Amino acid sequence: MRFDHVGLSVADLEAATEWYRAALGLQVELRLRVDAVDLDIVMLVHERYGYRLELLHRPGSVGPEPSGSPAAAVLRRGFGHVAFGVPHVVSAFDRLLALGAKPVMKPCPSPEPGVTMAYVADPEGNLLELVERAA
Repeated sequence: MRFDHVGLSVADLEAATEWYRAALGLQVELRLRVDAVDLDIVMLVHERYGYRLELLHRPGSVGPEPSGSPAAAVLRRGFGHVAFGVPHVVSAFDRLLALGAKPVMKPCPSPEPGVTMAYVADPEGNLLELVERAA
């Protein structure tokens, strides 16, 4: 098996689509509508790396309580964050903040040797980890 995509339910489908396109360099691969459950889907893909992010919107959905930190996120079962490998954590962190992300954890050494990490929250509060691995 190989990883294909992760689904993220969002309050504002168009705003989330534009933010993730700008933040991660993703392209819209397809748009779908599932009338039976009043669900709209935008599948985003990273053309170079091949991963996908599926944005889902259904009227009436409710968001989880924001965790505020990686430590708090692991107190809830389920997916707490998604991590992205980046060549330079500091520049990626600064770029995402400039695009409207909120700082959660500034770039710092990870508990994993040779790794630098940082966390931001997207405009809807979802945690994103940035990981820079030493060569």
